[in-house]
Amino acid sequence: MTNMIPRQQLFLAVITALSTLPLSAAEMTKEQTFAKIDQIARNFKGLSANIQTVQHMNAIHEDDTQRGTILVKRPHPKDMHIKVAIDDPEKKVAVADSKKVQVYYPSSADLQEMDVGQRRSLLDMILALGFGGTSKELQADYDVKLGGTETVAGESATRLELIPKSKDMLDQWKKIDLWISDKTGYAVQQKFYEAGNDYMLITYTGVQPRADLPDSDFILNVPKGTKREPLNKKK
Repeated sequence: MTNMIPRQQLFLAVITALSTLPLSAAEMTKEQTFAKIDQIARNFKGLSANIQTVQHMNAIHEDDTQRGTILVKRPHPKDMHIKVAIDDPEKKVAVADSKKVQVYYPSSADLQEMDVGQRRSLLDMILALGFGGTSKELQADYDVKLGGTETVAGESATRLELIPKSKDMLDQWKKIDLWISDKTGYAVQQKFYEAGNDYMLITYTGVQPRADLPDSDFILNVPKGTKREPLNKKK
């Protein structure tokens, strides 16, 4: 069912992608993992990857799957830019920074926009998962537990279990699992647990560090006269 997800789900996919910061947690203690987070956060500038999102709706036993690519740029700790281009099953492009999210649907020539505004505190808590988030920020926002070693997208990965401390965050996700590749040190998968046993699973493959992404890659070029509307309607 390719049109079941509200357009706002693409916003969530964009924002949750903020945890793709490279880490290394395999066979490490929690303290060693936190030290690695701080070390790599200081050097992270950007990345590109293939992305697959699966929205599982437990009540109807349905999965809505989308596939595409993601670009991330973080030239400064508080300066973040993300672009997600979905190719299958429906083309759509989303760009986001710390102030605004925009989603463009070529098939309908619709452009939806949302100011981060009151969601900024929620965004900051998600930023603590990566893109310059320090271990201190991570521990302030989540109870963190090391999980076991599992295979994700053909790679051995270590799982981190995160329980949000904020009520606003818990209203969105009751738990977050984060899988870290034991080989490359990058996050390869996240699972966001929602109410009623629903969840969003995001998997990254072909992750490549990128420090050379131009600002133009994060600008939506839409036809003149494109209709603009709030990012709160279903497709």
